Amino acid sequence: MAFNKPMDVLSQFSPDGHWRGLSDYLDLPGLYPAGRLDRDSEGLLLLTNDGRLQAQITSPAAKLPKTYYAMVEGAPNPDAVAALRAGITLKDGPTRPAEVAQVAEPDWLWPRVPPVRYRQTVPDHWLRLTITEGRNRQVRRMCAHVGLPVLRLVRCQIGEWVLGDLPPAAWREIELPK
Repeated sequence: MAFNKPMDVLSQFSPDGHWRGLSDYLDLPGLYPAGRLDRDSEGLLLLTNDGRLQAQITSPAAKLPKTYYAMVEGAPNPDAVAALRAGITLKDGPTRPAEVAQVAEPDWLWPRVPPVRYRQTVPDHWLRLTITEGRNRQVRRMCAHVGLPVLRLVRCQIGEWVLGDLPPAAWREIELPK
């Protein structure tokens, strides 16, 4: 199934006492997240009851593309975009190259709760990034490394599965490979 994970929700069923968990939105025993989204990230999260499929989706060897829209602080310059496209070296090693494009704010995007703090003197821009690995906070760390701190991060696609018009905190059945 596909779930649109809201901001400030953990990618686990049990809350941790401070942050809500998936069980606050889903009463579907036996399902497990196939991958994670950070508490402060939003968007597409796949859930399945098939352990083998879960491992396939999350395996770095599968190189399954994951696409995000990132609102970044500052204006992306050609050198920063080129570095992301080439792959950069983080503390845990080099990343694979990313597909990166500067884009307009997606017109389908819902308002974030809480809203991103507006700063009149610091511009923000949107990037669409596709990566083929899924390290901890990878998109945020990659963007910060090139001087573009991420203010908002929304995953819109994993492999062939897209978020589409699924509203925050909603879910829908999807067809997963056997």
